[in-house]
Amino acid sequence: MITGVEMKRATGGSGRDVILDSINEGVFTVDLDWRITSFNQAAERITGVLREEATGRLCSEVFHANICENSCALRRTFETGKPVVNATAFIVNNKGFRVPVRISTAILKDDSGNVIGGVETFQDLSQVEQLQKELQSRHTFEDIVGRSPAMIRLFEMLPLIAESSSTVLIEGPSGTGKELFAKAIHNLSPRRKRRFVAVNCAALPDTLLESEFFGHKAGAFTDAKRDKVGRFMLADGGTIFLDEIGDISPALQVRLLRVLQERAVEPLGAIEPVKVDIRVIAATNKDLTKLVEDGKFREDLYYRIRVVHLTLPGLKERREDIPLLVDHLLARFNQLQGKTITGLSIDAMTQLMEYDFPGNVRELENIIEQAFVLCRGEIIELHHLPPEIRPAAPSSTGGIGLMNLKAMEKNLIAETLRRYAGNRKSAARDLGINASTLYRKIKDLKIEVPASDGRGYRR
Repeated sequence: MITGVEMKRATGGSGRDVILDSINEGVFTVDLDWRITSFNQAAERITGVLREEATGRLCSEVFHANICENSCALRRTFETGKPVVNATAFIVNNKGFRVPVRISTAILKDDSGNVIGGVETFQDLSQVEQLQKELQSRHTFEDIVGRSPAMIRLFEMLPLIAESSSTVLIEGPSGTGKELFAKAIHNLSPRRKRRFVAVNCAALPDTLLESEFFGHKAGAFTDAKRDKVGRFMLADGGTIFLDEIGDISPALQVRLLRVLQERAVEPLGAIEPVKVDIRVIAATNKDLTKLVEDGKFREDLYYRIRVVHLTLPGLKERREDIPLLVDHLLARFNQLQGKTITGLSIDAMTQLMEYDFPGNVRELENIIEQAFVLCRGEIIELHHLPPEIRPAAPSSTGGIGLMNLKAMEKNLIAETLRRYAGNRKSAARDLGINASTLYRKIKDLKIEVPASDGRGYRR
């Protein structure tokens, strides 16, 4: 808490903010009528408002902050008597630009302990926000987030795949984002101005799915009162995404094969086929090769849809992406729910890094959303995570936490070495440690180094 005596020392007992002007953070004080009584040089620089212009004015007139109307941090401090620390907000500078800031507040008292006003400090986060955006853009492709070698390779392939009209098969476990990849291919392609039509082949029975695919004419069957346009015709000129294609029946496989061969559909009850210009992207979480071997999926259809093949890794195969995904999800939920949760505790992140995620990215998203709802502070703690994520028997000595941190360190070093094809110098530079330290950690943690020495690697 800041007292009147401390403020006198800061201002030298005069009207000049001698010490406060040496602080890099903006600082201002208000009286009980919310009028600014002190305004340092950093506050001038961040807001673009001169001290002489700010002094005597209402603070809301100077800052135009997004929290001034409903959730003023300084007002909350006056009401509760408790300081606010590291809240985030936006102010509007004198040129009309929004400036992201981190603010802290405290009550201002005189020598007798009487409340005479309040003090607020604010830090310009513009550069931090810009760096975060650059980092995110470097590891984000459309709405897909990742920095692991497997994801980077996929990012490099997507623009090349998008340029063609070849049929694509995307394989991967449930929750790995197969539809996101399909949308990315469509959005990067010459077809992006036309429709992207998605069909979940596992969600409908075969009889309804055939009507959904190809449409029907009025009177084709009972209750067919009017013509219905099928999904293939809706996607004409664009892209159709056939999710869970491994679940369609043999009879429907035959009709789908004919569509892919002839690029024409025949609605139920129609006499003539209708030509369609479509790109087909199919996806499955099943092993289609095994289904072909077992006679459950047509081999000719398999090779028709597997012109270009993508395999998406499970989340446990790219653990280094977990912190990046968590940051991405927190930013989205903060925006949707108006919160300012800044991150996870070390214990909570440790548990996420060691969990196997059978539901992959979709499961991670659900975990973070649940923790987000339960968290009332600014940091998601271990107890906010679902019970299945938390350790069954946490140790009071913290031994488990230390073991987990060591496992995280081992995993990070091993992944970095793989990324640089075993090049120790490049890996050490990326990790921010000396090469000698890296050699010691490889030995102490018994890390398996790639067979290649990485000498041919170029950063």
